[in-house]
Amino acid sequence: RLYELLAGIEVLALEGDDKTPVRTIGFASRHVVLGQPFIALRGTQSYGHGFIPDAVDKGAVAVLCEEFPTQKSPSVAYIQVADTSAALALLAANFYDHPSEKLRLVGVTGTNGKTTTASLLYEMYRKLGYKAGLISTVVYKVDDYELPATHTTPDAIRLNALLHEMVEAGCEFCFMEVSSHSVVQHRIDALRFAGGIFTNLTHDHLDYHETFAEYLKAKRTFFDRLPKGAFALVNTDDKNGKVMV
Repeated sequence: RLYELLAGIEVLALEGDDKTPVRTIGFASRHVVLGQPFIALRGTQSYGHGFIPDAVDKGAVAVLCEEFPTQKSPSVAYIQVADTSAALALLAANFYDHPSEKLRLVGVTGTNGKTTTASLLYEMYRKLGYKAGLISTVVYKVDDYELPATHTTPDAIRLNALLHEMVEAGCEFCFMEVSSHSVVQHRIDALRFAGGIFTNLTHDHLDYHETFAEYLKAKRTFFDRLPKGAFALVNTDDKNGKVMV
């Protein structure tokens, strides 16, 4: 039910039936199917708010947005939130029953070495006899099953779907790359990490973050949000290592 998916999300306003059944979730209007909520995200190129009518025409049962559209369908529930990207992360975790809490999730962040570090950890734990998952720039792995990678850190829905598959496959651990983009874009907001690893920081990705200070802040935010009891492993040969903790 819709209200179950909204658990933990700060709803500013709601119009319509929050008990409507939800069959699946997604955020691309072109892929909306009957029984799915549509999340109007603020992307780097466009704002999903403009695609609300198209999503409703395709059968969206609910619309999650930052501002209500002027034209509303009486058969659709409209939910207003402050930030749709942050809300999507929690909605995805709710839909897949918080899979990150059912295994030990370790995030690896930094400019260079993320793929190597995450992959080595995955291979080591598999050789130690554990079932493990991997989310990297190169490949996604659910124990010994491989899936093609689309992003260093996929969107919140894909992330939670992958972690859910790992839990279903009996994985006890998951090692994943955490990009600075994913932190800023709230993709990892609703995940519970058992620990975080920092490799290094160089002057890359400034086309997105604009300044080195913003890039560093994005990396540090990952560590700032680790839960109490999680470990933080940093590279002290990099002067930014201690900044992270």
